[in-house]
Amino acid sequence: MHPTAPDPGSVDPAGAEVAGGAAHPTASRVGRLAATVERLRREVRAAQAEADGRALIELAKGILVERLRCGPAQAARQLAELTEQAGATPLEFAVEVINQASRDRLSEVTTAFLNLAVAPDEKEDSPSPAGPPDRHSCAVRLRAAESGALAADDTQAVADSLLEHALTPLGAVAVAIWAAGSDGSLTLAGSAGFSSAEAGRWRYVPPGVATVARRGLAERAGQWIGSLSETGLPTIGQHHHPDGGRVALPAGTGGRIHGVLEIAWPTPLDPQPPQIVRQVEALAELCAHTLETDALLRPDGDHRPRVLPDVAELMDLADGLHDPALVLVPHLDGNGDLVDFRIHHVNSRFLDPAGRPRGVVNGSLLLEAYPMAAAESELFDRIERVYATGEPFRAHRMRLTALVDDVPLAAVADINVSRHANSLLLIWRIEDETARLASLLQHAQRLGRIGGFEENLLTGEITWNGQLFSLYGKPPSSTPVPLEELPAHAHPDDAVAIGRFLRTLLHHRRPASTAFRLQRPDGVTRHIRVAAEPVLDAGGRLFVVRGAYQDISAQHWTEVALAATRDQLAHTEQQATERNRLTLQLQHAIMPPAQAPLEAPGLQVAVRYRPAETEQLVGGDWYDAVVLPSRLVLLCVGDVAGHGIEAATSMVVLRNALRGLAVTGAGPGQLLSWLNMVAHHLTGSVTATAVCGLYDPRHHTLRWARAGHLPPVLVRGDEAAPLPLAKGMLLGAVPEATYEEHELQLAVDDTLLMYTDGLIERRDRSLEESLAHLLTTARTVPPTLDQQLDRLLTYSRSDTDDDTCIVGIRVA
Repeated sequence: MHPTAPDPGSVDPAGAEVAGGAAHPTASRVGRLAATVERLRREVRAAQAEADGRALIELAKGILVERLRCGPAQAARQLAELTEQAGATPLEFAVEVINQASRDRLSEVTTAFLNLAVAPDEKEDSPSPAGPPDRHSCAVRLRAAESGALAADDTQAVADSLLEHALTPLGAVAVAIWAAGSDGSLTLAGSAGFSSAEAGRWRYVPPGVATVARRGLAERAGQWIGSLSETGLPTIGQHHHPDGGRVALPAGTGGRIHGVLEIAWPTPLDPQPPQIVRQVEALAELCAHTLETDALLRPDGDHRPRVLPDVAELMDLADGLHDPALVLVPHLDGNGDLVDFRIHHVNSRFLDPAGRPRGVVNGSLLLEAYPMAAAESELFDRIERVYATGEPFRAHRMRLTALVDDVPLAAVADINVSRHANSLLLIWRIEDETARLASLLQHAQRLGRIGGFEENLLTGEITWNGQLFSLYGKPPSSTPVPLEELPAHAHPDDAVAIGRFLRTLLHHRRPASTAFRLQRPDGVTRHIRVAAEPVLDAGGRLFVVRGAYQDISAQHWTEVALAATRDQLAHTEQQATERNRLTLQLQHAIMPPAQAPLEAPGLQVAVRYRPAETEQLVGGDWYDAVVLPSRLVLLCVGDVAGHGIEAATSMVVLRNALRGLAVTGAGPGQLLSWLNMVAHHLTGSVTATAVCGLYDPRHHTLRWARAGHLPPVLVRGDEAAPLPLAKGMLLGAVPEATYEEHELQLAVDDTLLMYTDGLIERRDRSLEESLAHLLTTARTVPPTLDQQLDRLLTYSRSDTDDDTCIVGIRVA
């Protein structure tokens, strides 16, 4: 190939600008400096990789020294010979030796991941497009990531190492390591692949904020999100890759969660095989070791160990508490996984729900001492989460269960669990059933204003509780009042009732009760009910009387008020009945249910009015049909909002006003505009709907307008349809309004129906469905107009019990 001449203004590889074959001196120096910096960066990265490789090779030599019982020189020669026989590089073979010797989680994950290279049922002649991963390079990559993580000075260096050695080959573009605080907050301890500005924005996430990392911390299995757009959860770098995949895994060791490892992919993430999942989980464990080390350092960065309370100090703290407390330490299995907690210490105030001595519970495992706690109250899960995250747990009246001799014993307790270093402090306050019942009794007596007493008739000793002193208005240090002196503290008019009570109780020795007015020393009179019963000895002699006083003043005054209310209610009902009677009379006087047919040339007019079935629901529906001096016929229906005499009187005003206004010869739109002013200014701002029409018998035309009312229905032949909706708002809503007029040309035998909503309205149907039923009924045309209106009322499905008006006209 022949070289191509550079274009004017292009930049050569050294950074010098080429223009007509000459390079600017300053640009040339800058380009050489940039090339030098890039070369030094490559050398530093290569040196770091070589150092990591040397560390792994030296570790493999040490393993051979221990296994072969030889010196370092012989181990080096042996490693070289084995490397040559295996056909691998020294670094790759060193990683194999380390994997074989350690048998740790990382080597297990490496082996499982490499098994993906060729599946058992995969044909050798059909390799995957990318080809199987190289066994040695994959192992080197994971061990290099581990080496970089363990040798790193801080979490930021761990993030760089994980992204470079382990995550970039998996297609990931960024990683974030979050440190979990005991209060539920998250702090960005290290990140790679995100910009510094983005990392600064996400430096701290307060407690309670739902993010991808928070979701991963809350669930043990972590979060494997195919695309961020599906979750809607905020997270670091979400604007750069909104449709990319995310993984957030809890980073924990030995049952304790120290933070979260979050990994970002640029594209949606498909479900991953178990081997890849386990590889990422192993990387999360590497992060947990670093986060645990950082937690032991002071926040000022002086790297001195933080002074942590040990178990002995926690035991002293538990012994100083006034509540029962247990000190728990984690119990791990052979693999280092948390399986239980051992009760390391119980303080002197500890009470076992089953009544077992403290020595029996102390030293045992938590699930052995309380095997049913995990199943019923989820106490073990709560304790395990406190140990994992450091977030304290508190609960009021949690159920605790102990199993003694195969019998479950239950108790209720207030729980408080907190983590201190590597131990837990569990405080519980078991509720005493006897004390709780006594407290409930005291509250019941206080709420019921009940005071109890006991009087020994032989010794004269009298016992009152505190509530009884309060009822009498006496201080607790005063002397109780004997039963025989009760009349001296009561109203004189109640002496007979009290004497009967004392005779029944003391002479006839039978339980008795009575009500009286107690006159207290402070001048307050209370209505009291007293009930008592005698207690007899073995010889049948009366020696003790027990009983209770109850303040029934509120009940007494309630009964007095109720009696007064009954009288007032009876008077109100009588007034309402009279009011409804007057309203009906007014309505029938203006609009009788039956009216003689209107005589108009070439026109049949019929009207129907059906009042509400319930007299209390007298409404404001109205209609009118009258021949004007101009020989035009005024046709209208309307409905005033509300019921009762107010609606009826407003209806009368509007109906008569429209009759008077129609004499002016104005059109229906102008008439409704004037009627709107009447409704707004002259009738107490009522609102109403109406349809107004003027029929011209000479030309068979109808001009009409509507004010928020249902449109008229035209029946022509065997078809029925509502007229087009004319614009016009309801009457009385605003001071001034205009109403659109429509004109309809009628033919012989045409029928026009004007009605109020009481004809069709239903509670369980829409207005459109009810109107459709009306149109179906109206299509059947009986011989006379009166029969047609009666048929519409008969087949009406309305269930609102409202007034109904219908005006029908038929062209003859």
